[in-house]
Amino acid sequence: MMELFTGAYRAVVIQRPRLALMLVFVLMLVAAAGLPRFKLDASADSLTLENDAAVDYFREVSKRYDSGDFLVVTFKPHAELFSDSVLDMLSELRARLADVDGVASVNSILDVPLLYSPLVDIDGLKDPKTLLSEGVDRDAARREFLASPIYRDMLLGPDQQTTALLLNLAVDTHYIALVQERDSLRAREASLSLEERARLAQVSDAFLAYRTQEAARSAQRVAEVRAIVADYRDRADLFLGGVTMITTDMIAFIKSDLLVFGSAILVFIILLMSVIFRRWQFVLWPLLVAGGSVLLMLGMLSWLDWRLTVISSNFVALLLIIGLAITIHLVVRYRELAYEQRDSTQAMLVWETVRFMFKPVLFTALTTMVAFASLVVSDIKPVMDFGWMMVLGLVVAVALAFVLLPAGLMLSEPAALRPATNRDYSAAITTRFSKLTERFGGSVLILSIGIGALSGLGISQLKVENRFIDYFRSSTEIYQGMSVIDEYLGGTATLDIILDGIPDKIERNPAVEDPFNEVDAFDTPDPFDAPEPVVEADPFAEVDPFSEQHPANPPRESYWFTSLGLAQIEVIHDYLESLPEVGKVQSLATAHKVARDLNRGPLNDFELAVLRQSLPEDTYRLLIRPYLSAEHNQARITLRVKETDPNLRRAELIEQIRAYATGHDLGVEPSQIKFSGVLVLYNNMLQSLFRSQIVTLGAVFLGIALMMSLLFRSLTLALVGILPNILAAAVVLGTMGLVGIPLDMMTITIAAIVVGIGVDDTIHYIHRFRREFELDRRYVAAMHRAHASIGKAMFFTSVIITLGFSILALSNFIPSVYFGLLTALAMVAAIVAALTLLPRLILLLRPFGPESA
Repeated sequence: MMELFTGAYRAVVIQRPRLALMLVFVLMLVAAAGLPRFKLDASADSLTLENDAAVDYFREVSKRYDSGDFLVVTFKPHAELFSDSVLDMLSELRARLADVDGVASVNSILDVPLLYSPLVDIDGLKDPKTLLSEGVDRDAARREFLASPIYRDMLLGPDQQTTALLLNLAVDTHYIALVQERDSLRAREASLSLEERARLAQVSDAFLAYRTQEAARSAQRVAEVRAIVADYRDRADLFLGGVTMITTDMIAFIKSDLLVFGSAILVFIILLMSVIFRRWQFVLWPLLVAGGSVLLMLGMLSWLDWRLTVISSNFVALLLIIGLAITIHLVVRYRELAYEQRDSTQAMLVWETVRFMFKPVLFTALTTMVAFASLVVSDIKPVMDFGWMMVLGLVVAVALAFVLLPAGLMLSEPAALRPATNRDYSAAITTRFSKLTERFGGSVLILSIGIGALSGLGISQLKVENRFIDYFRSSTEIYQGMSVIDEYLGGTATLDIILDGIPDKIERNPAVEDPFNEVDAFDTPDPFDAPEPVVEADPFAEVDPFSEQHPANPPRESYWFTSLGLAQIEVIHDYLESLPEVGKVQSLATAHKVARDLNRGPLNDFELAVLRQSLPEDTYRLLIRPYLSAEHNQARITLRVKETDPNLRRAELIEQIRAYATGHDLGVEPSQIKFSGVLVLYNNMLQSLFRSQIVTLGAVFLGIALMMSLLFRSLTLALVGILPNILAAAVVLGTMGLVGIPLDMMTITIAAIVVGIGVDDTIHYIHRFRREFELDRRYVAAMHRAHASIGKAMFFTSVIITLGFSILALSNFIPSVYFGLLTALAMVAAIVAALTLLPRLILLLRPFGPESA
C-alpha cells in the first residue's frame, strides 16, 4: 500500500507538477464560490452551553412575561434637558425611533405617567398626566424621575441631564417555537422515527435560515437607529447600548480583525520571509499553502453552513500559523539539501525533502490534532466547534503542504533556489542555545523548576470572572455607552429572579408581617393560616357568566399579589437595591410602594385585588404585567447589574441573593426561587470554563503522551517530549493569572493552542536529534547539529509568528488583543523550552541508548 501511494504521489506531484497545481486551484475555486454563503454567528446561542436547561428556561420566561430584547439610547443635550427646545428635540427623536422596524414601543421621560407631580389618588391612575401634558410642573417631574420608586435610576441620571430612551423589541415567538421544537427532537434523537428525523432536519434548516434573516434584520435595525442618532450629535451626546447592538458590533469587530489585521499580518509575514529566505519561491508557495488551507476550510464551512463564532473565528489565524510552520520546515530542509547535494536534480531534491520530512510532519500533525480534538470534551458548543475545525484544518494544511510546495518547487531549477552559504544568523542564534544548554545544563533545570513554580502560583490566581465591558477599548461606542448606562441609568446586564407560588401551608415568618392579619376589614383569607381550597373544574364555566372559570372573567388572584406576598417581595427588592453591583431593580414591590403612596396608607388584599382589576391597560403593562404571572402563581424580580463595577462576581452575586432570599426567615423555600436572564447564561458558560479547562488540559497531555509513546515507541521519550510543553502551557496560563487576564470564552482555547504549537517544535527536534545521534552516537555533538539544522526552522517559524501576531495588539476587540499577545507568548515559551529544557532532558536521560565507545 505504501509503495502504491508513494508511486502515485511521485507520478502526479513530482513528475506532473502542473497537473497537481491545477487540481488544487480548481478545488480553491470551488471553495471560493461558497464564500458568499459564509456567516459569522455572535448570537446568544453561540455563547451558551450545549444542552443548557437555563437557555430553555430563559426563553420560557421571556415569552411568559413578554420581555423581549431592547436597545437603549442615552441622551445628554447640550442645553437644559427640561427646556422646550430640548423636549421638542427629544420628542422628534422618540417618534423617529418608534418608526424603526422591529421596535414595539419606546419608553422615555415623555411617555411614562406622572404619579407624584403632584401626588394623585388611586382614581388618578385612570387618566395620568405625562411630561408633555398641559400645566405639568417640570421641576416636580424632575424630582419624580429622580426619586420615584418606578423611575429612579432608570430614566434620569443623578446629573439631571442624562436620560434614556428604551426601545422595546417584540418577543420573537416564532424563533422560540422553532428552537424549542428543534431541541425537543434533538433530546430524543436516538429514538426518532424516520418521519421525526426528517422533521428534525427540516426544523434545523428552518431555524438556521430564520436566525440568519433575523441577524440581518437586527443589524439593519441597529444601523438605522445609529443613522437617526447621528442626526442629533451636534446638539447632544448620544450613545447606543443593548445586547442586540453589542452582538452586531462584535460581529463587526471580528470581521474587521479578520480583514484588516489578517491583511496586516499577511503583509508583515511576507516581508519577514522575504528577508529570511531571499527567494520569491520560498515566500509564494508557503503563503499559498497557508492561505489555501484557510480558503478551502472557509469554503467548506460556507457550503456546509457551519458558522464561525467569536471563539471559533480564531481558527483562521491558527491555521495560517500551522500552515506556515509546516512549509517553513520543508523549505529549510530543501535549502539544506540543495546546498549539500549540488549535483542532484530538482526531482531528487524535492523527493528527498518530502521523504525526509513526511514522518515528522505527520507526527506533529497527529499530535496537534489530538491537542485540538481534546476541546470537544468541553460543554461549550463554540469551543467544541473550534476543536473540530482545527482537526479538519490540519488535515487540509498537511495535504496542501505536500502537494503545493513540492509541485511549486518543481517549476524552478535548483541553481535558482540554492543558497550561497548554509550559514546564517539564525544558526548562530540557535547554536548559542545549544552551547548554553551544554555549559549550564544544571542551571537550565533549576530555572525551569523555578519558572514552573512561579507559573503554578499564577495559575492558582487564574479567575473565570470578567467584566464584559473589558472586551472593548474605552474609545469604542460600546464601552462608552455601557459606562453611561451603568453610571447614570441603572446598569447593563439583566438578571431575573423568579419566585414560584408558596406551598399550601407555611408557618408564619417573623421577617414579613401581615399588617391585616389581626384586623382585616374585609376578612380576606390568609394563605399562611390555611391551605387554599381546591377549586374543582366547573363543567358549566363557559356558559356561566358568574363562574370564576368563565373565559371573560379574570384569573384567580396570585399569592404574590396579596399583602403577604408583596411584603416578601419588597424585603428582597430592598435588599437587592442595597448591593453595590446592582443598579435598577423592578418588581411588584415597585407597584406596591406606589399604591401605598397614592392610597396614603397600606392596602388590604381586597383593595389590592380591586386595584389590579381596575388599572388602565398602559399602567398595568408598566407596573404589573412584566412582574406577575397569576396563571402560574409566579412573580418576577428583574434587576440590572453594573458591568463597570470592579468587584462584580456573577456566581457569587447569584448565590448571595439565593442565600438571602431562602435564609432570612422570609418564607421562601429553595425550590421556589430560580434565576434567569443574560447574566445567568453567561455565568453558566464562565463557570463551565474551569471544569472544561481542567478536563481539556488533562485530555491534551494524556493524548499527546500516548501519541508520542506510539510514535517514538518509548515512554522515556514521551516524558521528555511532554515536559517542555507542560512548562510552556504553564508559563502562558501562569502569566494570565499573574497579570489578571481572566479565563473567558476566548482564552479558554489558549492551553490547546500552546500545546498544539509547542508539540510541533518538540517532535521535529526529537526526530532530528535521533537522526543526528545515529551518525556518531554522541549526544552533545548531535545536540549542536540539531540546533544548527532543525533549530533554524523552529527559530524562523517562531520569529515570523510572534512578530506577525503581535500586530493584533492594535485591535479594538480586547479578546483579539489577548489572542495575539498570548499566541506570541506561547511561541516564545515553546521555542525557548524546545531549545533548552528539551535537549537538557535528552542529555540527562539519554533515551537513544548509550554513546559510542
